[in-house]
Amino acid sequence: MSSPREQLEQEVQRLCGQGQHALAAETSIRGYGPEVFGALMATLRNEAAAEEVFSVWSERLWRGLAGFTWGCTLRTWAYILARNACTDFRRHEHHRARLDQPLPDSEVISGIAHQVRSETQPYLRTDAKDRLSALRERLPPEDRELLVLRLDRQLEWKELALVMLGREDVARDALTRESQRLRKRFQLLKDELVELGRREGLFLQE
Repeated sequence: MSSPREQLEQEVQRLCGQGQHALAAETSIRGYGPEVFGALMATLRNEAAAEEVFSVWSERLWRGLAGFTWGCTLRTWAYILARNACTDFRRHEHHRARLDQPLPDSEVISGIAHQVRSETQPYLRTDAKDRLSALRERLPPEDRELLVLRLDRQLEWKELALVMLGREDVARDALTRESQRLRKRFQLLKDELVELGRREGLFLQE
């Protein structure tokens, strides 16, 4: 029996095959929006920034789904879009300008994005206040993102490499190198968090 994630992927692919790209995009945003928004909140640590990036993510998914080639899973592609939107936000945040021109369906997309955010935020506010999360907040944004995507979202290493590279079309050798780099960085981050935890009294001394 297919998992809910597999069913979502199959449904979106079916809708795309029928040319129903608007419905496919809405299904994708409702299906993956909560976890993507949660990842943005954990990475950016700023609700207003996460909301803005999530809105851009929703528009880019809506805009780009018709051209998605399914070279990776829809979930991986969704995180690629989220990372790129997050990178663009950081690059342009001082200008406070929108990152994309609005689409004709912007009001529809905004309504869907707002509903997903509203349903997700109460859970996030109660879930993100433990002391281990506070330790993670001390890390640079890219390191937080790596931990969120690997630990919280359980992306496989090659999926994670695609997301961190920001592309779905990556040569095998480059993908392998990035996967290895991320594994090493991940281990260093775990060691760093353990050491921080010991200093804060969260872990027993050996």
